[in-house]
Amino acid sequence: MTQTLENAVNLPEEQRFFRHGLSWEQFKAIQASFENVPGVRLFYCDGVLEIVTIGKPHEAIKCLIAALLITYFEVKGIEFFPSGSFSQIVPKIVEYQADLSYCFVTDKPIPDLCIEVVITSGSPIKLQKYKLMGVPEIWFWEDGTIEVYCLREQEYEKVVQSELLTELDLSLLNGCVLLSSPLEAIREFRQGIQQ
Repeated sequence: MTQTLENAVNLPEEQRFFRHGLSWEQFKAIQASFENVPGVRLFYCDGVLEIVTIGKPHEAIKCLIAALLITYFEVKGIEFFPSGSFSQIVPKIVEYQADLSYCFVTDKPIPDLCIEVVITSGSPIKLQKYKLMGVPEIWFWEDGTIEVYCLREQEYEKVVQSELLTELDLSLLNGCVLLSSPLEAIREFRQGIQQ
């Protein structure tokens, strides 16, 4: 029997702090005071500051999702351009970093797909920050499942299947993310997508 991640690691909750009504300048000042603090990310969207601590479980899940997707892209021959968690900014309006982001076919200024690993839910700017940037598809890994949102006429709609990666079996991907052995996860995922 394969051990799942829930059995292998007791996932601690991330710490989140929100502050409403901040100016861009106030955000930049606060951001500067955190620049040498590891494991903390700051997001800003329309006057809302979000500070999130990032722990080992978050990073482990993020890295495994990236490894599985790279395996998928290689097996399926999909040209991709990873951009990781670079800062995406519209000055005075929004600044955030997705955990993973990808462009397909050609590299673009705005990613085609952004992925966030959410250990603790409840962000008031969950989709708003992506809408302001016009990111076509967002995935949230949360509570052991992947939720997919596609941008339609300036609003995100929750969908059951990726519209960018239409052949990707999200239940296979998610099941492999939950395995306690990354090596076994990649092997099982590769076998599943090659069938």
